[in-house]
Amino acid sequence: MLLRRNPLLPSGHTTGRWPQRLISLGGGLLAALIVSPLLAPAEASAAQQDPNARVIYRLSTQCALQGAAPVPCSVEAVDTGAATLYRHRIGNSVETVRITAEPVTMAIWAHDTRNWQPLRGASARFSTNTVCFNGKDLCVVNPNYLNSVREDRSNTRLQGRDLVMVHFGQDGRVDASCYDDACALLLK
Repeated sequence: MLLRRNPLLPSGHTTGRWPQRLISLGGGLLAALIVSPLLAPAEASAAQQDPNARVIYRLSTQCALQGAAPVPCSVEAVDTGAATLYRHRIGNSVETVRITAEPVTMAIWAHDTRNWQPLRGASARFSTNTVCFNGKDLCVVNPNYLNSVREDRSNTRLQGRDLVMVHFGQDGRVDASCYDDACALLLK
């Protein structure tokens, strides 16, 4: 896999296959949603033992749960080969988002049922450097990621946009995407 250094990401961070997974999510931004998920507790030991799993990056930032005010958190992105897992550690809580490439799907680890639940939607707001999942159930501030998305997609439909949203079907695949004011249609 070809890796290249992205000057907007933390020192030593490279990009490779993982950004394309995210960029391929309806409009090229919701990879940002993936911006910083982490492994669920049940998966953590498996990923550490999986010789193919590798940490892509770690980030100290701010996250919010259920629309609350942002608080300090850490995000870790892990490439397992079949998926990218984003673990968000917020206090004693760990929220994990999984993104797969073929087909592109997004899911969140449900602690109560101990399995992956397809996301209903994801969004990125460039003006606040925020990526949110399922409305405001889980939000993370990640300026490095969103700046790199803008840099990598400077000549695309993201130019001049602030809000990008995707809606997922019951299978976790993108079934609608929108930009800015048109996103009000997705919220109906």
